Amino acid sequence: MPEIKHFICRTCGNKVETGEGKPPCEVLKGWVMATQWKDFESVNQYVFCSFSCLKRWVDSKVPSVPDVFIKSFLEDEDKNK
Repeated sequence: MPEIKHFICRTCGNKVETGEGKPPCEVLKGWVMATQWKDFESVNQYVFCSFSCLKRWVDSKVPSVPDVFIKSFLEDEDKNK
C-alpha cells in the first residue's frame, strides 16, 4: 500500500494528498517548497500552493518600516520646498 503524505499550504491551508497512484510531482504541480536553514542540521521546510501564498508568507516575515518613519521624510520634504 502506498504511503499517503499530506501537504498543506502554509498560508491558506489548501491541502493535497499523495500516494493515491499519482507521483508527488503530478499532485504538487504548481506548488512551491521553501527550505530555511536554522542551525547546523536544523532545517525547516515550508509548502505553498502558489507563488501568491509564498509572497504573502514572505511579506509577513519581513519587517516593515513604520508609517510614522516614512511620513517624517514626507514632512521634511514639504518643509524644504
